[in-house]
Amino acid sequence: MKRVYEAAAYGADPVRDCFWTTTAPVPSCDAVSGEITVDVAIVGAGFTGISAAYHLASAGLKVALLDANYPTFGATGRNGGFCCLGGGKITNKQLDARFGQDERRLYRATEVAAVENAKSLIHTLGIDVDAHSTGETQLAHNPQRAASFVTDQIHVMDDYGVNATLHSTEDLAELGMKGAFHGGLTIPIGFALNPRKFALGLLSAAMDKGAMVFAHSPVSRIDPMPSGYHLCTDHGRVVAKRFIIATNGYSSDDMPDWMRARYMPVQSSVIVTDPISQERQHEQGWFSDQMAYDTRFLLHYFRKLPDNRFLFGMRGGLKYNRRSERAIQKLIRHDFDAMFPSWRDVPTAHYWSGLVALNRTLAPYVGPIDGYEGGFAGFGYHGNGVAMASYVGGILADLAQGKTTTYPYPAAFRDAPKRFPLGRKRRWLLAPIYRLMTAYEA
Repeated sequence: MKRVYEAAAYGADPVRDCFWTTTAPVPSCDAVSGEITVDVAIVGAGFTGISAAYHLASAGLKVALLDANYPTFGATGRNGGFCCLGGGKITNKQLDARFGQDERRLYRATEVAAVENAKSLIHTLGIDVDAHSTGETQLAHNPQRAASFVTDQIHVMDDYGVNATLHSTEDLAELGMKGAFHGGLTIPIGFALNPRKFALGLLSAAMDKGAMVFAHSPVSRIDPMPSGYHLCTDHGRVVAKRFIIATNGYSSDDMPDWMRARYMPVQSSVIVTDPISQERQHEQGWFSDQMAYDTRFLLHYFRKLPDNRFLFGMRGGLKYNRRSERAIQKLIRHDFDAMFPSWRDVPTAHYWSGLVALNRTLAPYVGPIDGYEGGFAGFGYHGNGVAMASYVGGILADLAQGKTTTYPYPAAFRDAPKRFPLGRKRRWLLAPIYRLMTAYEA
């Protein structure tokens, strides 16, 4: 495989101490052995792939879902559990210029539809996901961003048709979100959840419908055949009429070659504390169940979990080795202590990191793979894929059946991203951006 980060970034070490692994066991899945024939093969058992498998199996198709490690191994099983608006970073101005106002409206409506889709799946399948939080709250890290929330409030109404609530620093304290923030804005769309429980619940439903799930089966090659494709693994192959690539930040530049440099893997890191007593929560002034994030370029995202632990994550990191991981772990703890000083002595037994994916289009790509008839891909959720990736799986399931999808499917999703320069060294393009923005915000 031709991947962007060091080999260790794709191994077990980054997720060794992940809190979510303690909350729900992954089902035992065999590796591919011998030859298996299916209608659709799906590479990558995260939210996108699991959702696609569920929808395809529900439609009566024979499906094989393959993962290089095990289901939920990638970002799906190690994210912050924010099921909310997002999936891209594209602005309204960019949407209007490239696709027109109607498509811009459809794109924003799709963000809402993605959250509703996740909510519907959870309800229909009866998955216990430890849900909490009413929407999400953005917290201003400086007075300028707090002032801009007034305009943001108007945009939220225009884009999503809901009233966002402005908060002063005094309001935040009363709501149990006290800190060195200059104001807040709550958008009442979305909720927090245990991402592993959501994904595994959906996986169980897919398996009940007949989807075959394989672990430890990295696909090394996809060979076109007269009637479909051979997907080759270490100990066998899958013969499929059609296939879906759903590997996102854990993609390989040669699987297939069309994927080369079309995505940018970016590191994100998370810590989870030991349970914090009610007394200590009130001492700090943060006792809200609301999920929140700040307005920094390399943002922090955080929330109190239902068992009174506190989750705190941040973006950043351009390499993976023991030294770099120690540095990021030290930095994330430093930032946590600075934002929540009353909890400086609270242990953080859980630390992990993972890869998200960006596209040059600043929007997810969902559609066909050029040169591979019957091949499709979905990737590029920009660090916010719980709702959107699950939604994209439904679109890909329709496309793989040759159907016109019933899901809102904006033109921005169908715009194949151009390649990043520098090939497999492209992550270093982020270094000057990170340094510049960090210095600017200091």
